[in-house]
Amino acid sequence: MEVIPTPSKLIEKAKHLEKVVSLPQAAIMNIQLKAGEEVAEHHSERDVIIVVRKGIVRFEVEGNEVFVSPENLLHMAPFEKHSLRAIEDADILVFQVES
Repeated sequence: MEVIPTPSKLIEKAKHLEKVVSLPQAAIMNIQLKAGEEVAEHHSERDVIIVVRKGIVRFEVEGNEVFVSPENLLHMAPFEKHSLRAIEDADILVFQVES
């Protein structure tokens, strides 16, 4: 068992990206963004599950806009191009899982 801390970094900086778990078939990242901060378009070779723990985040996935909050999850298939922008200060967990 391992408890993995993900403390808030938004007091120190406007954007924080950190890989918090790395396993052979999965990885988990913690992304923290101040409102208005963005992550440029990119893709993953793995399935991606987005869990927004705090705030609202606008994702553009292959030209489609979707808003993700603590009330929902987002799944993206491998190689789907996406970008994101924090509408509110946001704390996000990104799960990358082998298909």
